[in-house]
Amino acid sequence: MKVNHNMIVGLQGIIPGGVSVVDFSAVTKINSIDSKTILDEFIKNDIGSKQDNFYYFEVSDKLKIAVALLENGFPIDDISIALDWRDFEGLTAEILSSKDFAVIKNMILTKPRMEIDVIGIRLGIAILIDCKHWKRYSTSSLTNAVKKQIERTKKYVEKTPGATAVPVIVTLYQDKINFIDNVPIVPIFQFSSFIDEFYGNIDQMKTIGKD
Repeated sequence: MKVNHNMIVGLQGIIPGGVSVVDFSAVTKINSIDSKTILDEFIKNDIGSKQDNFYYFEVSDKLKIAVALLENGFPIDDISIALDWRDFEGLTAEILSSKDFAVIKNMILTKPRMEIDVIGIRLGIAILIDCKHWKRYSTSSLTNAVKKQIERTKKYVEKTPGATAVPVIVTLYQDKINFIDNVPIVPIFQFSSFIDEFYGNIDQMKTIGKD
């Protein structure tokens, strides 16, 4: 795909259903000539479809474009601003799936009710991820998020026979991987490499399994 910086802004114009060049231009504030070039480039790369003068997109198409931009070296911070929390969870799930993990999104546990954003399972180990689409982080807010994710992980293991699970927090605007109580706090732009090295580093992480 021929990518350019306007495509990051263009993410905001990827609306499910039919969109015209005029619609896309109005939403993104990109001139109509560049808007048409961007939309046609998406279609040429099997993202969306075109019928008459309308371009049709699915929810997942926004994510495909974000991944393509990431692969072409565009800054994750810039791309992520154009994504909402659902897109952010989707990007996390997409990375896991691309690395041969079985993926479950938005799992609900009951008594008490808890929701796990993304679960990746491979080689008998589940990675339980809490996606934090925050713009600012404090140590106390991250510590609280870790505590809650450990509780969710314990509940998941309790309800899943034979499970071994690792709680992980994935963030948007973090500089580097940190640990709180042996739970990794991973910036999304480093998540892919974190997963590549996951099994080699698992002894450094909090692992929860049934005794």
